Amino acid sequence: MGVRVVEIRDAVVADLEMVAEIYSHESLYAYSTFETEERPAATWEHKLETGDPFVVAVDGGVVLGFAYASPFRERPAYHLTRETSVYLHRAARREGLGSRLYAELLTRLRAAGFHTALALIALPNPGSVRLHEQHGFELAGTMREVGDKQERMIDVGIFQLMLHDES
Repeated sequence: MGVRVVEIRDAVVADLEMVAEIYSHESLYAYSTFETEERPAATWEHKLETGDPFVVAVDGGVVLGFAYASPFRERPAYHLTRETSVYLHRAARREGLGSRLYAELLTRLRAAGFHTALALIALPNPGSVRLHEQHGFELAGTMREVGDKQERMIDVGIFQLMLHDES
């Protein structure tokens, strides 16, 4: 099997059907998101308009994964904090795409002057924890049994990365 030649680039409207497909699978069959229903492509259009980074990994026109940042909360004092998310098509995992997407997303957040990135991870999820730790995120705390999905109560780890250079 050959190595994929994957382009990491800004998401565009034409990508949103495949983005929605990846996310819908996670919504219905996994607990990486606490969504429980499919979200059509049209619901992703607002992500393109926010100005926050939204990148995709594409191979031959096929979206294999995506990563985006969004406001952590809507209160004004959080304006320098972004929550990050990354999702991969189930057939494209363990190829390093999540790491490549995250590297690009974090580069863009730093360039835009953001101070802090947060990732909320349903636990246990050793792969996602490892990905975030490889990019410098640290566990800031755990919220116990805050999600009710797939007939179980799910903990959520809050992982934080300081985006600015402290030197």
